[in-house]
Amino acid sequence: MIITLGILAAVILPFFNIPLMVRIHQRKSSKDISLVWTVGIFTCALLMLPSAIISKDLVFKLFAIMNVILFSGVVYHVVKYRK
Repeated sequence: MIITLGILAAVILPFFNIPLMVRIHQRKSSKDISLVWTVGIFTCALLMLPSAIISKDLVFKLFAIMNVILFSGVVYHVVKYRK
């Protein structure tokens, strides 16, 4: 049960990036989102990805993969709508 909940959370948590991307897209602005924060989070996620991929921990692996995929959308929107 604990592993199942962890897997669900690992997959669902990165989907909370979608409302941020939608808000940035609707406003056509990312001025309230720190570029340093965005690039810092994305860099850390990318640096953790190789470790997650070789890990036997399925929760860590799923979270890292999902987070890199969905947070790359945040990075794209923040950079695209930077004024």
